[in-house]
Amino acid sequence: MNLNQRICLAPQIISQEVAGETVILDIESENYFGLGAVGTRIWQMIQEHGDLHRIYNTLLKEYEVDEMQLLNDLEALLTEASDRGLITLQDTNGNSCV
Repeated sequence: MNLNQRICLAPQIISQEVAGETVILDIESENYFGLGAVGTRIWQMIQEHGDLHRIYNTLLKEYEVDEMQLLNDLEALLTEASDRGLITLQDTNGNSCV
């Protein structure tokens, strides 16, 4: 996984945090998705800034986790979200999400 990427939310999704978890709705497919506590923290940071390297470093500070395990877990979550059309990953070249 390339940490020098920006995570962009797809325009057709809406999300809401409820009791420490996040519910995501893809309004085009009408599919709902849910995130637990850690996934919700990641989603918050995606909404705030989308900087993957910054998200990785923040998670390392906030959770007791092995660096390689975090990389693997983060990659799995982002790959699934990307495959479901919820996010896109862009190389960081100064451009913000469109």
